[in-house]
Amino acid sequence: MLLNAFIDQGIKALEPLYPTPEARQMILMLCEETLGIKNYTHIVNPDYEISKADSDMLLTKLEDLSRGMPLQYALGYADFCGLRFRVTPAVLIPRPETELLVRDALQHASRIKRMRDAYGKGAEPVRVLDLCTGSGCIAWSVALNLPGAVVVGTDISEDALEVARTQDFASELKSRQAVAPTFVKSDVLDTEQEFPYGPFDLILSNPPYVLPSEKAQMRVNVLGYEPEGALFVPQEDPMLYYRAIAKWSERFLNPEGKALTEINAQLADETKEVFRNAGFSGTEVLKDYFYKNRFVLYYK
Repeated sequence: MLLNAFIDQGIKALEPLYPTPEARQMILMLCEETLGIKNYTHIVNPDYEISKADSDMLLTKLEDLSRGMPLQYALGYADFCGLRFRVTPAVLIPRPETELLVRDALQHASRIKRMRDAYGKGAEPVRVLDLCTGSGCIAWSVALNLPGAVVVGTDISEDALEVARTQDFASELKSRQAVAPTFVKSDVLDTEQEFPYGPFDLILSNPPYVLPSEKAQMRVNVLGYEPEGALFVPQEDPMLYYRAIAKWSERFLNPEGKALTEINAQLADETKEVFRNAGFSGTEVLKDYFYKNRFVLYYK
């Protein structure tokens, strides 16, 4: 099968689900990653022939994509903060906007680390808690970019924790002299449970926050494949997870620590109020690349 022919076939198969430029980009990325070629190979080598085995594999993946499977699940990975994470339908696909949470978290954590480094070998490590860790993309990104930090990630899903624990960053851990995160099964809504890992200098979270009423605006590749429990909150109680996160933060955030949580853009004021009511005197709404309300920063 000619590469050009597969690309044309693939774009047509995905056009009912995606705008043509997006469909083209997805097919080119599928070919690039599956065949180990460049995304312009079909242009410079229009006679490029795909082997029978590779054709069969591509057609199988195309069938999955045409049913709405996200490209990241078809490939088995997603890129985040310059790292490549294994993803399965047990975890949400990391979003570029969440990289901003990691960026801001590292800025706060680096300031703490610099102050403590003055104490030399006796310096306490920066301690970070990642609630609702999913794939572990936040926990791993912080750990690998803050050598020596102690990072704990929690999730209620054992399947998600299996993905987080088995991310393969052995070479990065060695080259950066970093410490792998510890991943713990824990229900964030159980705010009174024993949790012998704190206190923490930084608490991060990306909890479920999508309202069921927003389903009509969502694509099939999200609704049909990503884990519902990691996406949606009860329509009648959209602050459910934030109240729980506030309680965890009351218990485990150091007095000088800071915390960041991702939010529903429509509910920024309500979310900020949850943390203010919990006794956090500093609360700020931070925006993403598109100037949408995306995070709440809070501290005592």
